[in-house]
Amino acid sequence: MNRQEIIITGFGGQGIVLAGRILGRAAVLGDHRHGTLVQSYGPEARGGACSAQVIISDGSIHYPHVRHPDILVCMSQAGFDKFIGQIKDDAILIIDQDLVDSGLIDRDFFFIPSTRMAEELGRKMMANIIMLGFLTAVTEVISVQAARDTVMDSVPKGTEEMNAAAFTKGCDYGLAMFKGRQKKATGKAEA
Repeated sequence: MNRQEIIITGFGGQGIVLAGRILGRAAVLGDHRHGTLVQSYGPEARGGACSAQVIISDGSIHYPHVRHPDILVCMSQAGFDKFIGQIKDDAILIIDQDLVDSGLIDRDFFFIPSTRMAEELGRKMMANIIMLGFLTAVTEVISVQAARDTVMDSVPKGTEEMNAAAFTKGCDYGLAMFKGRQKKATGKAEA
């Protein structure tokens, strides 16, 4: 059975729970799989620690909490510090490179400046959607079409076009990074 445990972590106000909700809904409604979402907040909402735990599976999910993530997405240093010790050895780690100190990471990981990219689009609040596009591209945990459709159905009315652009920006960045890594791996194999 194909099953992925995912934690998206950051701080309140980044749209972490929304990203988790979109991820889970895309898996269930778009890709016709099973999904759960458990969210947690720190003592204060905006600015406090926040995480979304998503499980996506081809079969029934009997326990909704993530024990050892297959995928960890960190949009804050505090989130990284809290969850890095729980991930599996072969887990995929994704960080916002401007908000997490990559010098502390002693394993393979993906990185994107999602907050900076959102600021360049004129909306810092869309960093979560950029990260979701990136996550979709580099992990293929959900289909791009299901993710894009769910983003469009989940964001506030009137912001659909901007959020679609943010999702595409993150997805394109992820695809370019993924292709670059494959090309580099192929080059090493041929050498």
